[in-house]
Amino acid sequence: MNGKKVLGIVFANVHEEALDSLTAMRTMGSVPFCSRYRLIDFPLSNMVDSGISKIGVVTNSNFQSLMDHVGTGKPWDLSRKADGLYLLPPFSVGSASMWGNRIDALYGNINFLRQSNQNYVLMSDCNHILSVDYEKMFDAHEKSGADITILGVKSKMPSNIGSVLCFDEIDENGRITEMSLDKNTQDEVFYSCNIMLMKKYLLETLITSAHSKNEISYQRNIIMANVKNLKIHAFDATDCFAGTIDSIQSYYNISMSLLKKENRAKLFSSPISTKERDDMPTIYGPDSSLKNSLVADGCIIEGTVENCIIFKGVKIGKNTVVKDSILMQDTVIAENSKINCLIADKNVNIKNGVELSGAATFPVCLTKNTRV
Repeated sequence: MNGKKVLGIVFANVHEEALDSLTAMRTMGSVPFCSRYRLIDFPLSNMVDSGISKIGVVTNSNFQSLMDHVGTGKPWDLSRKADGLYLLPPFSVGSASMWGNRIDALYGNINFLRQSNQNYVLMSDCNHILSVDYEKMFDAHEKSGADITILGVKSKMPSNIGSVLCFDEIDENGRITEMSLDKNTQDEVFYSCNIMLMKKYLLETLITSAHSKNEISYQRNIIMANVKNLKIHAFDATDCFAGTIDSIQSYYNISMSLLKKENRAKLFSSPISTKERDDMPTIYGPDSSLKNSLVADGCIIEGTVENCIIFKGVKIGKNTVVKDSILMQDTVIAENSKINCLIADKNVNIKNGVELSGAATFPVCLTKNTRV
């Protein structure tokens, strides 16, 4: 895929309500993941690996952490004179109010679209953990002659996020002929990951028209409303590692699934870049024990750790047992504690002798800077 042909757009704030405990002070794209990454690293890395050299990140609120993480885009080779990474402001045209929906966000940045030299636009959210080759999607889009190509996966319907498109009927050429929104079912469905490819002029036309009519639902008023008028095709990414974060529970489940080597191999089949924090190697005490865990640099482990994901700077005291948990950056667990099925955000401090236990089906989640 020629990077000069395609402009990337990443929505950093969409679906934050699904992870309210982790997004109170950050965007969805800033949420830490898998011991060293942020969720935005995956769409950015997939786009860059596919040859996209200009990416706009649409912000809304709480984006200080996002700005600190992405910076100039250097970790993704997006710090450049021509093209590169752009943080797009959270304001509508002619207004000081923050955007309230996807149509507002795109219309508020319509000049960024118009001034870009690319012919196509690839849009993505941050709540889908994917390793996908967008070159294949682009080739399928051009070969089919589609107006819009939507990447989807076959799995159970996400339940805690709104505006999820399902592909109910697809013809022999891959064109979607019937769609539904927020389908109420427990069965496996073919649903959209909100990763869409189309001509830039088409997106500008659709967004301008929808905004002039005060329409607010991108999926209903733009995609579903044009299923008969436009050739909208599906691109099946089920064979890739694909996980949709629609709740704290799904965040926990997807994270813990990466303790399996085969899942890590699929997700990281292509490099995922991130902002690095240089640190010393992790120190393991003489009485420490570690089993089936991912541990980042800069930690001090003196207790027992089993089936855990440990971020940088975590400290676990002597005689402490931590199982089936996710401990984010600089979390400290003092001596003689017992922790089970916990998600601890950054800088959580758990005192001596504390016992905290959730369940695999209901993990305990502690917000940033919590003291227990």
